[in-house]
Amino acid sequence: MSANNQANISEVLTQTSKLSLDDTTSDLKKASSGETEVNTQKITPWEVEGAVVDGVQVSVDYDKLIKQFGTRRIDDELIARFEKITGHKAHMYLRRGIFFSHRDINVILDRYEQKKPFYLYTGRGPSKGSMHLGHMLPFVFCKWLQDIFDVPLVIQLTDDEKFLFKTGLTLEDTYKYSRSTVKELAAIGFKPEKTFIFSDLDYVGGAFYKNIIKISKSITGSTAKAAFGFTDTDAIGKVFYPCIQIAPCFSTSFPAIFGTKKDIPCLIPCGIDQDPYFRLTRDISQKLGHPKPTLIHSKFLPALQGSNSKMSSSVDNTAIFTTDTPAQIKNKINRYAFSGGADTLELHRLHGGNPDVDISYQYMCYFVEDDAFLNNLYNEYKAGTLTTGEMKQHCIKIVQEFLLEFQTQLATITEQNVEDFMNPNYPRKFFFN
Repeated sequence: MSANNQANISEVLTQTSKLSLDDTTSDLKKASSGETEVNTQKITPWEVEGAVVDGVQVSVDYDKLIKQFGTRRIDDELIARFEKITGHKAHMYLRRGIFFSHRDINVILDRYEQKKPFYLYTGRGPSKGSMHLGHMLPFVFCKWLQDIFDVPLVIQLTDDEKFLFKTGLTLEDTYKYSRSTVKELAAIGFKPEKTFIFSDLDYVGGAFYKNIIKISKSITGSTAKAAFGFTDTDAIGKVFYPCIQIAPCFSTSFPAIFGTKKDIPCLIPCGIDQDPYFRLTRDISQKLGHPKPTLIHSKFLPALQGSNSKMSSSVDNTAIFTTDTPAQIKNKINRYAFSGGADTLELHRLHGGNPDVDISYQYMCYFVEDDAFLNNLYNEYKAGTLTTGEMKQHCIKIVQEFLLEFQTQLATITEQNVEDFMNPNYPRKFFFN
């Protein structure tokens, strides 16, 4: 969580941005694959880098991204409406500004209030046998959304994307990682009665492929280049791939769940780096006879080394993985977690530390439900009465407990559970059926 929205944990959300939600091709060209106007930070579906200032890479500027992408900030008024309509206290990720931006969320809240159907759609591109916390925590929020709304959830495993965009992976590798991801998602608590998880390598065909082809005819090569930064040297599979990630936005891609209904919209919880796909979707969806998708965007769980980038599966010491042991968690946090403390204990006691950049504190904002407890840590660290070592010990304990519970549940997931989630014809029933 960045400094400009953490002055106090109970006041992390600011006023709604007065920006247009127009999703035009010209907007996509301005965005040019998510980079800011002078390339000071790079945010694309495949790369996340903070700006470089005086030779030093700094945190991602989320305010700039809101202006860049033309989204709206999630404000207190919207959170209050969320709570009123659902009858549930807002998730801590909403209260703390971790999910901070949206496109048309009021459309979905209107439908829920009117008892009209919608569904959730999110995804994961598996490039390793296990997720890290940065992958996992958005699914925790998605599970909360599914529970309070009681709607279908489709989860796309983009094993084809990983094969196309990541060197050194075979199709067999990516498909194997997809199946292990299903086990991890089941361990989070998703149920096959409400959730369809599919591998692109399995599912592309039939109604899904018909939508892909329609989408592909609606997007020009120049638009794809503007939206994603593709060049003439990129494989044509990369240029075509966005059509596959767009297709789950249309309910007709899932006839076993929705039949042939074309008017059922989706809500997509995702990282802000995935927004280019869905800006493009919103630009073409109505032309194809479908409602625009709604989005709710999250910030990135930063790397252990600091908030200038997100965790990476390919660099082990930047991330805490779902398979890490308590000893590994302790070692990684003690050794690598960036400190907001002063250079010496004496200076820390005198001047205090900066919890806004302290990674141990930032991570706890994702795990600790108790706002008062976090406020105390924040204030004590700032005052210098809580040391960096003590902050790390709090973080180690909390992350160890979270992953121990997850790993215990993961051990109970069977191959039959995986088959149930990935079976499009598994019996699924919801309030609007």
